[in-house]
Amino acid sequence: IVAFIFIVVIVFIVSYIYQSLAWMAIARKLRFKKAWLAWIPFAGSSMRLHLGKFHWAWIFLILIPIAGWIALIVLLTISIWRIFEKRKFPGWLSLSFPLMFVPGVSWIGFISYHIIIGFVAWGKK
Repeated sequence: IVAFIFIVVIVFIVSYIYQSLAWMAIARKLRFKKAWLAWIPFAGSSMRLHLGKFHWAWIFLILIPIAGWIALIVLLTISIWRIFEKRKFPGWLSLSFPLMFVPGVSWIGFISYHIIIGFVAWGKK
């Protein structure tokens, strides 16, 4: 059980670093002045909201259990859709993000989301 916890922690750390690098690259390509916010947990999400033309303060929905979390996932999905379209990628690729929160298929969402943000961050479009 200790080995399992160790593996989960390592996957979390690697995922966090990868997502931060990817979102920082995306923010730079969209000429966002404070792309380093991608490294700060809630600030990174508020940066995505801002890049998607929502007010950054919507991040405080996270303080409202269940309904706020669902609303925030919806707003972030819409933001990511808009960001992907700004980068000339199909917006529907953002639907991999909410898939991470669906029990039973979350691993598919997790893997696909990471692959997609890599293409959006470092792709040629």
